[in-house]
Amino acid sequence: MPVYTVHAPAVAAASGPAAADRFVFIRDGFHGWAFVGGPFWLIYHRLWTVLAGYVAFNVALTVLLTALNVDAGSRFAVLLLIALLLGLEAPTLRRWTLARRGWRQLDVVTADDQDSAERRFFDRWTAQAADSYQPPIDRSTLPSPRPSTASQGEIFGLFPRPGAPR
Repeated sequence: MPVYTVHAPAVAAASGPAAADRFVFIRDGFHGWAFVGGPFWLIYHRLWTVLAGYVAFNVALTVLLTALNVDAGSRFAVLLLIALLLGLEAPTLRRWTLARRGWRQLDVVTADDQDSAERRFFDRWTAQAADSYQPPIDRSTLPSPRPSTASQGEIFGLFPRPGAPR
């Protein structure tokens, strides 16, 4: 069953239910159209930075493979693997671009298709009282590390302490 992530602009996430029409649902998994027509898929989804990096990487890789006198079959295989990587990482690239633009991830929904995911998300989202709505925790940043409880030179695990008698 597909998994969808729900994203909203920071302004829409803070304003609550009024801006729900701007939410974006991104299906996780392999995207066949990104594999078949990578640059066109990137243009369609307006991933301009990713498109520039994709084109620059493909041009540099093609020039390098030509300079190394790699045969056409091997060049095709390498470019096919790059297209496969784009198909696999397409949702991650969309999420990265949205995060760069200031969008926030609101939720993760599991459903058969996007319509069901939207229905499931909005049923859960509207079940919350409008006055008790709080924007979700920003999951795009890493949590702070735990404070260290070990003193200097102390080793955890099955190893003895340095300099301790056996």
